[in-house]
Amino acid sequence: MSDVGGYLKSLFSLEGRTALVTGATRGIGHGIALAFAKAGAQIILVQRNADEKTKSEIEAVGGRAIIIVADLSSREEVKAIVPKAVDLGFQIDILLNCAGIQRRHPCAEFPDEDWDEVLQVNLTTVFLLCRAVGKHILDRKGTGNIINVASLNTFQGGLTIPAYASAKGGVGQLTKALSNEWASQGINVNAIAPGYVATDMNEALIANPTRSRQIMERIPAQRWGAPEDFEGAALFLASRACKYVSGELLVVDGGWMGR
Repeated sequence: MSDVGGYLKSLFSLEGRTALVTGATRGIGHGIALAFAKAGAQIILVQRNADEKTKSEIEAVGGRAIIIVADLSSREEVKAIVPKAVDLGFQIDILLNCAGIQRRHPCAEFPDEDWDEVLQVNLTTVFLLCRAVGKHILDRKGTGNIINVASLNTFQGGLTIPAYASAKGGVGQLTKALSNEWASQGINVNAIAPGYVATDMNEALIANPTRSRQIMERIPAQRWGAPEDFEGAALFLASRACKYVSGELLVVDGGWMGR
């Protein structure tokens, strides 16, 4: 009998690897962080505060996690994240950029401060962490996997979300640009583009009966996504299974983009 478990483990195991994760206190990032831990990775949680809920959940499934507190809207605090991890003795192999914010206003009334904040957290911070982790891996001549979280708004403009759509469009192009330089040097850079997911970020849409109905009618799967729907995609992009996959935007949307 073939050793199915051993074969799958050889493809998808993250044992002996360390993942730096943003946005793991809730939603998609929370589910992926737990999946990484279950697959054997130790997790560096980047959080706005020292709340240990996610850390405790990771430890409850036999994983190891530490917390680095940082404000992702601050360039200086973001730039300090990777040096802090290295000073603590960690070698980072995987980066998951999942943290994000949303601001909704009609385009003609969109405030400068909201534009600046969304672009900083959703795009500039993603670049800064990619740059830092990429250099960290290149300097040691290692290999690694970078996973950015894009969106359907990487491809579509949305309504009343010009800053979010612009940032997520940028995440898609950044992913490709980094892959072009780093894939030949052992770093695979990819993105996951979620569809409509029942998380805090979409509370306004879920609470709007007309918009919620319109969205549901277009999703072939006939349901909103859930955080656990992203575990397999993330494990694939973080593991040896995707060693010849780079520069891709993997859409996880219940069929929305195919409609």
